[in-house]
Amino acid sequence: MPRVLNPILPGFNADPSILRVGPDYYIATSTFEWYPGVQIHHSRDLANWTLLTRPLTRASQLDMRGNPDSCGVWAPCLSYSSSQKKFYLVYTDVKRKDGSFKDTHNYIVTAEKIDGEWSDPVYVNSSGFDPSLFHDDDDDGKTWFVNMLLDHRRRPRSFAGIRLQQWDHETGKLVGPWKTIFKGTELDLVEGPHLYKRNGWYYLLTAEGGTGYEHAATLARSRDIWGPYEVHPQNPILSSTKAPLAALQRAGHADIVDTEDGKTYIVHLTGRPITQARRCVLGRETAIQEAFLAEDDWLYIKNGPVPSLYVDLPAARDDTAYWTPQHYTFGGLAKGGFAYKGHPAGLHKDFQWLRTPQPDRIFNMRQGALELTGREAIGSWFEQALVARRQTHFSYDAETTLAFTPLDERQFAGLTAYYCRYNFFYLTVTADAEGKRELLLLTSEASWPEGRLKFPIPDPVSIPQEVKVRLALSVRGAELRFYYALEGEEELKSIGPTFDASILSDECGGHQAHGSFTGAFVGMAASDLNGMETKARFDYFDYTPVRHESDRYEV
Repeated sequence: MPRVLNPILPGFNADPSILRVGPDYYIATSTFEWYPGVQIHHSRDLANWTLLTRPLTRASQLDMRGNPDSCGVWAPCLSYSSSQKKFYLVYTDVKRKDGSFKDTHNYIVTAEKIDGEWSDPVYVNSSGFDPSLFHDDDDDGKTWFVNMLLDHRRRPRSFAGIRLQQWDHETGKLVGPWKTIFKGTELDLVEGPHLYKRNGWYYLLTAEGGTGYEHAATLARSRDIWGPYEVHPQNPILSSTKAPLAALQRAGHADIVDTEDGKTYIVHLTGRPITQARRCVLGRETAIQEAFLAEDDWLYIKNGPVPSLYVDLPAARDDTAYWTPQHYTFGGLAKGGFAYKGHPAGLHKDFQWLRTPQPDRIFNMRQGALELTGREAIGSWFEQALVARRQTHFSYDAETTLAFTPLDERQFAGLTAYYCRYNFFYLTVTADAEGKRELLLLTSEASWPEGRLKFPIPDPVSIPQEVKVRLALSVRGAELRFYYALEGEEELKSIGPTFDASILSDECGGHQAHGSFTGAFVGMAASDLNGMETKARFDYFDYTPVRHESDRYEV
């Protein structure tokens, strides 16, 4: 079998839930505050994956305005009921996660076709996060709702175990008794539960240890769905905790799938750190490992528990598209793009925006350009005009051309490398108090909790009033630089210092440990703090992957 390089979903694809229906495999991953909600990838061979859809596309399903950074959609679980011939997606919309309380609202949506229109959500409960559904076809077709339980009275952490209750399809409600079936192990912070049934055993796979470098996957089993559950004799079954030099770190939050020919694989969250500070600039990604059920009826990771950078899969991976430069235009679909219901026509599937289910208030495609409507400041938790794509390579170049006529210093637009309101780099076209245009660099580098702006160049760069401006940036591992050129100029000029690109990572994401969960984005933004809705027009956007000597994973 071909050896395939992990991860299979690079760049901010966290908390994977995998599903096979016939010959088709699907993986759903978390999107947090980025809209539309949930990414679903498709494959026929486990090695080659394409983004199929983002199912949460309208306000009735998801409205995240006001959600803090790294809140929003957590750990969606994708399942299929063979008796109902229907796909189920259960997800949490987290409204608050820091401090003594967490507000975690759980919903279920359904669809007959996975890439079709998904239903309006049915509210389930708010008792915790990371819910999943288990369809027990051997038990009168019952469906069970499984999620972690929060208890704000527990100190120092509120993780209280895994709760089970039956879900009734007809009434759309939880019914019958509930029970905490598993309180976790000494690894602590038990979450991310998935239930399976094999050979008369109920298996409970959970994530433990937090989502940082102590992350792990724990397996337990019972003859009765209500427990008691015994823990795997070699717990954890998957973790990099004791292998600090392993290529794949932060391994945990996993899900299991069987192939048509009887093989078993496990997909899991992972991160690939760079720099001596061990920062995962591509966020939490999805990797895959081969597993097997031994004679003792326990599942083991092949060559585990430390995850392997390479794995044997049924097919080789074609990385041509991954390394192909992307030239995005906004007058129609770029090559390889698509528009699905709820995703604006003309915007390539690689792009997302933040929080709002009303994208027409922050951007439109007009006359072959992406037109951003200046709203709130970059980093707003409510309504900011920022359209961006994931950073999926350790080194890359990005470029766009901007037409923008600001009236004063409270109107600005440009090119940004963005993690969250506390961590971004932003090259802007703006103006001074007299309306004279200038280039200004804005950064907010690891500025939690103040979110304070920094101005890394002593004086703005004056530019003519009307010409378009070409803005560019380059990332080479942990180094980021900005460039610009005026309309008619071919050569880009450097502006500002070399920045530390590695702060665009979970490890620097503006929260305490285990508190930042997304990944670095690069894209276009516009703000009008005067409330005049000034428009900024971007002609195109280029993203060019670069093979670089500093990339230990890709070269």
